[in-house]
Amino acid sequence: MLKQLRLSAAVALVALTAAPVFAEGETSDTVVATVNGTEITLGQMIALRENLPQQYLTLPDDVLFKGILDQLVQQEVLAQSVTALTKRDEANITNDKRGYLSGVVIAGITKTAVTDEALQKAYDERFKDAAPQKEYHAAHILVKTEDEAKALKAQLDGGANFAELAKANSIDTGSGAQGGDLGWFGLGMMVKPFEDAVIKAEIGKITDPVQTDFGWHLILVSESRIASKPSLDDLREELAQEVETKAIDDHLKSLTEAAKIEKPGEGIDPALLKDAKLID
Repeated sequence: MLKQLRLSAAVALVALTAAPVFAEGETSDTVVATVNGTEITLGQMIALRENLPQQYLTLPDDVLFKGILDQLVQQEVLAQSVTALTKRDEANITNDKRGYLSGVVIAGITKTAVTDEALQKAYDERFKDAAPQKEYHAAHILVKTEDEAKALKAQLDGGANFAELAKANSIDTGSGAQGGDLGWFGLGMMVKPFEDAVIKAEIGKITDPVQTDFGWHLILVSESRIASKPSLDDLREELAQEVETKAIDDHLKSLTEAAKIEKPGEGIDPALLKDAKLID
């Protein structure tokens, strides 16, 4: 209730006769209401609006203004009715403040960290020592047992059509419908025994049965080539995340190294975390 705007049906459906009128020169400190002498400001209203669900932001300005003002007044009335805070209340208030302020710092870092120069640097760093990578175009027939695989291998050695046998026999129905075709793939995209067999395979020659956790495979590698390096635009989102993470980690490291941090409670019984009575 305290974090979400509640608008009555009457307020949401009936437009007010006039929008609030302010003199020129209003600021975030402009007082819009007081509750027993405690001020509620225009800045607090703006901050609350920024955190509303999108559905509320489509309301007319006058309706939203009244709803936010009423909500803040109601919250203040309720807050002032609290006569004593429990340890749990105090802990949550402190945690909420700590979490909010750390979020502000992180948001500031991420806002400035991702630049074209930073992305280009991260891209160049990733590929500066990267060796050319091969990729392969292969097809397979997957069956449950080695005996089935050997029987199909004998048929293929006798001139049977690989694609037709894949369509009729492969339990990998996705590739089977395509004649066993797996398309192009690079290293690390297939399970290790399958990848090892592909690397060793002679182009155009069907492998002996290969076992993986999925069953038994007959593999036909039709082509291989040197994989083209992805462009910066291809990796932009991934690199942006890396740049942000590194900027946050670097900033946190510098702050941590400069801070005096002591942890006298490291040795206490971890099971105490479950003792809710301590903060009742």
